[in-house]
Amino acid sequence: MNEIEIIVEPSFSAEQSNIAKDKYVFSYDITIRNNSDEVITLRNRHWRITDAHGEVEKVSGVGVVGEQPVLYPGEDYYYSSGAHLNTPWGCMEGSYEFEDSYGERFSVPIPKFDLRADVVVH
Repeated sequence: MNEIEIIVEPSFSAEQSNIAKDKYVFSYDITIRNNSDEVITLRNRHWRITDAHGEVEKVSGVGVVGEQPVLYPGEDYYYSSGAHLNTPWGCMEGSYEFEDSYGERFSVPIPKFDLRADVVVH
């Protein structure tokens, strides 16, 4: 269902990171926008987190931040979360699994986004 829009705004959390010990903390703000005519419920999340060495961590779970939000047509749901890397850059991508009011489940991709520490020179 391409009527569900996922907007991601990542940022580097310098105050929570320890660069000397290769501990980099990133936060990201997510907006899920229901542009459909259906009531939907976010049931599961699936993340693929890749660091600069190509190491991949897969994270799956029920809902997001302990919730399974219900979005009515035209509604947005916003939440913040974070990720820890041992490298100053990496990326994340994944999908959300939703359920519509008929009990049908469908996945919506979360677009790939970069995690970059401010200490990195491009």
